Amino acid sequence: MAGTVNHDYHILPPDIWPLVGSLSALTFTSGMVLYMHEMANAWLVLGLGIAGLIATFFSWFSNIVKEAQTGHHTPVVQLHMRYGMILFIASEVMFFVGWFWSWFDFALFPSTISEVVGGQFPPKGIEAVMDPFSLPLLNTLILLCSGTTVTWAHHALIHGDRDGLKKGLWLTIILGVIFTCIQAYEYAHAPFGFGGNTYSSAFYMATGFHGFHVLVGTIFLIVCLVRAYKGHFTPKQHFGFEAAAWYWHFVDVVWLFLFVVVYIWGGWGAPIH
Repeated sequence: MAGTVNHDYHILPPDIWPLVGSLSALTFTSGMVLYMHEMANAWLVLGLGIAGLIATFFSWFSNIVKEAQTGHHTPVVQLHMRYGMILFIASEVMFFVGWFWSWFDFALFPSTISEVVGGQFPPKGIEAVMDPFSLPLLNTLILLCSGTTVTWAHHALIHGDRDGLKKGLWLTIILGVIFTCIQAYEYAHAPFGFGGNTYSSAFYMATGFHGFHVLVGTIFLIVCLVRAYKGHFTPKQHFGFEAAAWYWHFVDVVWLFLFVVVYIWGGWGAPIH
């Protein structure tokens, strides 16, 4: 018959959400530029971009979940989705490599920075730095614990223990929320603001983008928890959860590098706040 499927691939029907997502991302970044330059209608443009992104995430992810539940995610499709997730995480790794590169450049070659008198790092404009062995260390332990709980949830799913899957996801989500709250508290009581010198700018950009990734990863895990309660995942087909777990381990590893490079090594010898 003409409509018979004789291959393992999934031919997607036309969908408007990739276009909506692209336009929303453009609107969001444009709104951020307007906001940073304190221009008119910045909040309107930014709000439209955020609303479009939220609508895209909800609708596009819903379509993907429906495709998985209707059997379109064959082993071949799942394999290619794994390749896609690996490439996505690789691009995220290079994103953070850029921030680490700038941090090492500022720290190792301070004499080339005109703002620094005497060529020191942290710059003289930084009167004190974060104590790495207080809140940052606590957040490190929290993320490491969350890595074990999401692994517990994954192994529970593989062995058909749905109760263990739900408990592991709940604990991981709670730990992720606690991490975000502690980082927000740390920012609110930081001894230096954003901008003004290379140290503070690189510090907030690197740790802030990581915090954003933790927030996104927490949302991914919340979606997985909802799907777990609906009985979507099986021991042999659960790529949605697996991708979220990979992403969560990625933010764990990035934080370990940030903790060592930015908090401990980057502020070495400077007064502690």
